[in-house]
Amino acid sequence: MAAVAAAMRWRVLRVLLVLSVAGLGAKGTPQPPNILLLLMDDMGWGDLGVYGEPSRETPNLDRMAAEGMLFPNFYSANPLCSPSRAALLTGRLPIRNGFYTTNGQARNAYTPQEIVGGIPDTELLLPKLLKQAGYVSKIVGKWHLGHRPQFHPLKHGFDEWFGSPNCHFGPYDNRARPNIPVYRDWEMVGRFYEEFPINTKTGEANLTQIYLQEALDFIKRQQAAQRPFFLYWAIDATHAPVYASKPFLGTSQRGRYGDAVREIDDSVGKILNLLTDLRIAENTFVFFTSDNGAALISAPKQGGSNGPFLCGKQTTFEGGMREPAIAWWPGHIPAGQVSHQLGSIMDLFTTSLSLAGLEPPSDRVTDGLDLLPAMLQGQLTDRPIFYYRGNTLMAVTLGQYKAHFWTWTNSWEEFSQDHWMVEAGLEATAPGRGLLPRTEYLGSHHPHAGGAHEAASHLPPGTRPGGEVPPQLCQHRVPERPPQDHPSGSAAPGGPGPRAAPAECVQPGGHELGTPRL
Repeated sequence: MAAVAAAMRWRVLRVLLVLSVAGLGAKGTPQPPNILLLLMDDMGWGDLGVYGEPSRETPNLDRMAAEGMLFPNFYSANPLCSPSRAALLTGRLPIRNGFYTTNGQARNAYTPQEIVGGIPDTELLLPKLLKQAGYVSKIVGKWHLGHRPQFHPLKHGFDEWFGSPNCHFGPYDNRARPNIPVYRDWEMVGRFYEEFPINTKTGEANLTQIYLQEALDFIKRQQAAQRPFFLYWAIDATHAPVYASKPFLGTSQRGRYGDAVREIDDSVGKILNLLTDLRIAENTFVFFTSDNGAALISAPKQGGSNGPFLCGKQTTFEGGMREPAIAWWPGHIPAGQVSHQLGSIMDLFTTSLSLAGLEPPSDRVTDGLDLLPAMLQGQLTDRPIFYYRGNTLMAVTLGQYKAHFWTWTNSWEEFSQDHWMVEAGLEATAPGRGLLPRTEYLGSHHPHAGGAHEAASHLPPGTRPGGEVPPQLCQHRVPERPPQDHPSGSAAPGGPGPRAAPAECVQPGGHELGTPRL
């Protein structure tokens, strides 16, 4: 009964909150706050100065944190881009919204141009729901939820789009495989490496500047029309091949990746300054985060830092799913605060609906929490964090404990034959002498846990395209040789499956890593 009463009190407070911050629309009617979600691509937990990055080259994002709230315990819903983005826009785990594979256990699903699938029509995306409250919505940048017409962003609630259905891989020869297209709404306006050049040798590209201008223009238009807006700014400069515009190339101590981060930081500063200049900062909720951890396979030259955390993108260790996260809403979110609420990218769906005075759909399960109680009242909610890879639950965090159920997703035969050591460039000392990572110390510092903090040329890849993680240097201790009664063979006919490691709980000293410097 106490929980029900608390929930009812919060609903009343939420209604009063929305009314109190509402501006007046063109017809003098109350207008809910604008919503601006800034989603980075493959940016790691340790890439910002406020999170301890040594070169401290992100003054605008650090200022955003000083003026807002930092979430050091914020997670993606998947360690790969497509399912993570689907989770953000649906508020649901990929295992619910359809972004997982069925032809192999523990395989993430995503939508490059060779894949014909995409976001199911049955899923209700955030921009479509926000229309009920009068929002105008735009996506700038990477969609990655399907490239065929039925998966187009404008078919799923967005009013405007400038960007691409896929990542900026390439260049391709335009015969067997064309270069990735760039769209303005329904019209293809060019392709990467052609009308939108990216120099893979120098890293020069103007895309971040183009995406910035799209955001600024959209904000100005909606403010002039006095309409509430939802802007989903999903840029991809920090995804390999990393790029930056000419004024930023060569300006970072961290190489080309740092150049890209510096340009993003500058762009975020310009967006926040515009909101202030237009006098709509107090009526605009802004949240900054990333879709998954830094890609150590691209490090150190084109990959970021996951700080003290283990491994990176494509893995369900902390480095693959714990993300930088900053909330900014002047006059409402207390400045300079750190929330230790366990947060998820799916929470942005539920929180955005709450800001608009809307409830999540009642005909389906929503996994995201409303973060407004944490941001506005300092109220913490107990909740688990589920670490899925494809259709397989790999790990769970609850409170100060994390249980790993699986840490290796290639076949047991490959593991026993030391294939992982060959791919990692290490010498196999004895058949089957594989290093099986089973524990993870979330609060520890590990010399190989963050690609760009120490740009060591010998750092091996932290991910493996076909598996969860080659257990080379990406671990904290080396267990004994696994017992012989572990399962062998494939978990699904014709495909590799999760292997090894019974569930093991560890107490890593909690999620409290100390208060980041603001």
